[in-house]
Amino acid sequence: MYEVELKLRADHEALRGRLTTAGGDRVESRRQVDTYYDAPHRSFAETDEALRIRREEPANGDDVTKLTYKGPLVEAASKTREEHETVVDDDEALQGVLAGLGFEPAATVRKDRTYFSFEGYTVVLDAVDGLGEFVEIEREVPEAEVEAAREEAIDLLEQLGLDPDDQIRTSYLGLLLAADE
Repeated sequence: MYEVELKLRADHEALRGRLTTAGGDRVESRRQVDTYYDAPHRSFAETDEALRIRREEPANGDDVTKLTYKGPLVEAASKTREEHETVVDDDEALQGVLAGLGFEPAATVRKDRTYFSFEGYTVVLDAVDGLGEFVEIEREVPEAEVEAAREEAIDLLEQLGLDPDDQIRTSYLGLLLAADE
Protein backbone atom coordinates (compact mmCIF):
# COMPACT_ATOMS: atom_id res chain seq x y z
CA MET A 1 0.00 0.00 0.00
CA TYR A 2 1.03 3.58 -0.63
CA GLU A 3 0.22 6.57 1.51
CA VAL A 4 -0.88 9.48 -0.68
CA GLU A 5 -0.38 12.62 1.38
CA LEU A 6 -0.59 16.35 0.72
CA LYS A 7 0.60 18.78 3.41
CA LEU A 8 0.23 22.56 3.67
CA ARG A 9 0.52 25.27 6.28
CA ALA A 10 -2.98 26.15 7.47
CA ASP A 11 -4.80 28.22 10.06
CA HIS A 12 -6.57 25.61 12.19
CA GLU A 13 -9.32 27.86 13.50
CA ALA A 14 -10.55 28.75 10.02
CA LEU A 15 -10.05 25.24 8.65
CA ARG A 16 -12.04 23.53 11.43
CA GLY A 17 -15.11 25.55 10.48
CA ARG A 18 -14.73 24.84 6.76
CA LEU A 19 -14.21 21.12 7.45
CA THR A 20 -17.32 20.90 9.60
CA THR A 21 -19.42 22.85 7.08
CA ALA A 22 -18.20 20.57 4.24
CA GLY A 23 -19.22 17.45 6.18
CA GLY A 24 -15.97 16.45 7.85
CA ASP A 25 -16.32 14.49 11.08
CA ARG A 26 -13.91 15.00 13.97
CA VAL A 27 -12.55 11.59 15.00
CA GLU A 28 -10.00 12.15 17.78
CA SER A 29 -7.03 14.13 19.06
CA ARG A 30 -3.68 12.89 20.31
CA ARG A 31 -0.14 13.94 21.15
CA GLN A 32 2.64 12.26 19.15
CA VAL A 33 6.34 12.15 19.91
CA ASP A 34 8.34 10.82 16.96
CA THR A 35 11.98 9.82 17.38
CA TYR A 36 13.72 9.43 14.02
CA TYR A 37 16.78 7.22 13.58
CA ASP A 38 19.87 7.31 11.40
CA ALA A 39 20.98 4.05 9.81
CA PRO A 40 24.57 2.85 10.15
CA HIS A 41 24.68 1.53 6.56
CA ARG A 42 23.18 4.43 4.56
CA SER A 43 22.02 8.01 4.89
CA PHE A 44 18.24 8.22 5.15
CA ALA A 45 18.51 11.95 4.38
CA GLU A 46 20.11 11.05 1.02
CA THR A 47 17.74 8.17 0.21
CA ASP A 48 14.65 10.08 1.45
CA GLU A 49 13.68 7.24 3.78
CA ALA A 50 12.67 7.40 7.44
CA LEU A 51 12.69 5.06 10.42
CA ARG A 52 10.90 6.25 13.53
CA ILE A 53 9.48 5.22 16.86
CA ARG A 54 6.18 7.02 17.44
CA ARG A 55 4.73 7.34 20.93
CA GLU A 56 1.06 8.30 20.77
CA GLU A 57 -0.87 9.69 23.70
CA PRO A 58 -4.59 9.66 22.79
CA ALA A 59 -7.08 11.60 24.89
CA ASN A 60 -8.41 8.28 26.27
CA GLY A 61 -5.04 7.59 27.93
CA ASP A 62 -4.23 4.32 26.12
CA ASP A 63 -0.67 5.15 25.00
CA VAL A 64 0.56 3.29 21.91
CA THR A 65 4.06 2.90 20.47
CA LYS A 66 4.62 2.17 16.77
CA LEU A 67 7.66 1.46 14.62
CA THR A 68 7.39 2.93 11.12
CA TYR A 69 9.53 2.66 8.00
CA LYS A 70 8.82 5.14 5.20
CA GLY A 71 10.31 4.51 1.78
CA PRO A 72 11.48 7.21 -0.61
CA LEU A 73 8.93 9.46 -2.31
CA VAL A 74 7.58 7.79 -5.44
CA GLU A 75 6.34 10.84 -7.35
CA ALA A 76 7.02 14.55 -7.65
CA ALA A 77 3.42 15.74 -7.22
CA SER A 78 2.79 14.65 -3.61
CA LYS A 79 4.33 13.01 -0.56
CA THR A 80 3.36 9.52 -1.75
CA ARG A 81 5.56 6.73 -0.43
CA GLU A 82 5.46 3.11 0.64
CA GLU A 83 4.96 2.82 4.37
CA HIS A 84 5.15 -0.07 6.83
CA GLU A 85 4.05 0.33 10.44
CA THR A 86 3.53 -1.99 13.39
CA VAL A 87 2.53 -1.60 17.03
CA VAL A 88 5.30 -2.32 19.54
CA ASP A 89 4.66 -3.73 23.01
CA ASP A 90 7.91 -2.56 24.61
CA ASP A 91 9.44 0.64 23.26
CA GLU A 92 12.49 0.40 25.54
CA ALA A 93 13.29 -3.06 24.16
CA LEU A 94 12.85 -1.71 20.62
CA GLN A 95 15.25 1.15 21.36
CA GLY A 96 17.74 -1.48 22.57
CA VAL A 97 17.33 -3.53 19.39
CA LEU A 98 17.89 -0.47 17.19
CA ALA A 99 20.92 0.64 19.23
CA GLY A 100 22.36 -2.88 19.05
CA LEU A 101 22.06 -2.77 15.25
CA GLY A 102 23.83 0.61 15.11
CA PHE A 103 20.81 2.87 14.58
CA GLU A 104 21.11 6.18 16.45
CA PRO A 105 18.42 8.73 17.33
CA ALA A 106 18.66 11.69 14.94
CA ALA A 107 15.89 14.04 16.06
CA THR A 108 12.51 14.18 17.77
CA VAL A 109 9.34 15.77 16.40
CA ARG A 110 6.50 16.60 18.81
CA LYS A 111 3.02 17.46 17.62
CA ASP A 112 -0.60 17.65 18.64
CA ARG A 113 -2.92 16.12 16.03
CA THR A 114 -6.65 16.33 15.48
CA TYR A 115 -8.08 13.81 13.03
CA PHE A 116 -11.12 14.29 10.80
CA SER A 117 -12.79 11.90 8.38
CA PHE A 118 -13.69 13.63 5.12
CA GLU A 119 -14.87 12.08 1.84
CA GLY A 120 -12.91 8.84 2.38
CA TYR A 121 -9.72 10.67 3.41
CA THR A 122 -8.13 11.40 6.75
CA VAL A 123 -7.60 15.11 7.31
CA VAL A 124 -5.15 15.86 10.11
CA LEU A 125 -4.64 19.24 11.76
CA ASP A 126 -1.10 19.26 13.12
CA ALA A 127 0.34 21.75 15.61
CA VAL A 128 4.06 20.97 15.45
CA ASP A 129 6.33 22.21 18.24
CA GLY A 130 8.73 24.78 16.79
CA LEU A 131 7.06 24.88 13.35
CA GLY A 132 3.41 25.94 13.65
CA GLU A 133 0.13 24.73 12.17
CA PHE A 134 -0.30 22.39 9.21
CA VAL A 135 -2.96 20.28 7.54
CA GLU A 136 -2.38 16.89 5.97
CA ILE A 137 -4.88 15.06 3.78
CA GLU A 138 -4.05 11.41 3.26
CA ARG A 139 -5.28 8.03 2.17
CA GLU A 140 -3.72 4.60 1.71
CA VAL A 141 -4.23 3.07 -1.73
CA PRO A 142 -2.73 0.37 -3.96
CA GLU A 143 -0.06 1.58 -6.37
CA ALA A 144 -2.49 1.60 -9.31
CA GLU A 145 -4.71 4.18 -7.53
CA VAL A 146 -2.03 6.67 -6.47
CA GLU A 147 -2.64 9.25 -9.19
CA ALA A 148 -6.44 9.20 -8.82
CA ALA A 149 -6.17 9.51 -5.02
CA ARG A 150 -3.78 12.45 -5.37
CA GLU A 151 -6.11 14.25 -7.79
CA GLU A 152 -9.08 13.69 -5.50
CA ALA A 153 -7.08 15.00 -2.51
CA ILE A 154 -6.26 18.13 -4.52
CA ASP A 155 -9.98 18.64 -5.22
CA LEU A 156 -10.81 18.23 -1.53
CA LEU A 157 -8.15 20.78 -0.51
CA GLU A 158 -9.67 23.27 -2.95
CA GLN A 159 -13.13 22.52 -1.51
CA LEU A 160 -11.70 23.49 1.89
CA GLY A 161 -10.42 26.80 0.54
CA LEU A 162 -6.76 25.74 0.42
CA ASP A 163 -4.35 26.12 -2.50
CA PRO A 164 -2.76 22.76 -3.41
CA ASP A 165 0.09 24.68 -5.04
CA ASP A 166 1.18 25.62 -1.50
CA GLN A 167 1.96 21.97 -0.81
CA ILE A 168 5.03 21.18 1.30
CA ARG A 169 6.81 17.96 0.37
CA THR A 170 9.39 18.22 3.15
CA SER A 171 8.77 16.13 6.27
CA TYR A 172 8.34 17.75 9.68
CA LEU A 173 11.75 16.31 10.53
CA GLY A 174 13.28 18.00 7.48
CA LEU A 175 11.56 21.29 8.31
CA LEU A 176 12.83 21.18 11.91
CA LEU A 177 16.37 20.33 10.85
CA ALA A 178 16.33 23.18 8.30
CA ALA A 179 15.05 25.59 10.97
CA ASP A 180 17.99 24.66 13.19
CA GLU A 181 20.55 25.52 10.50
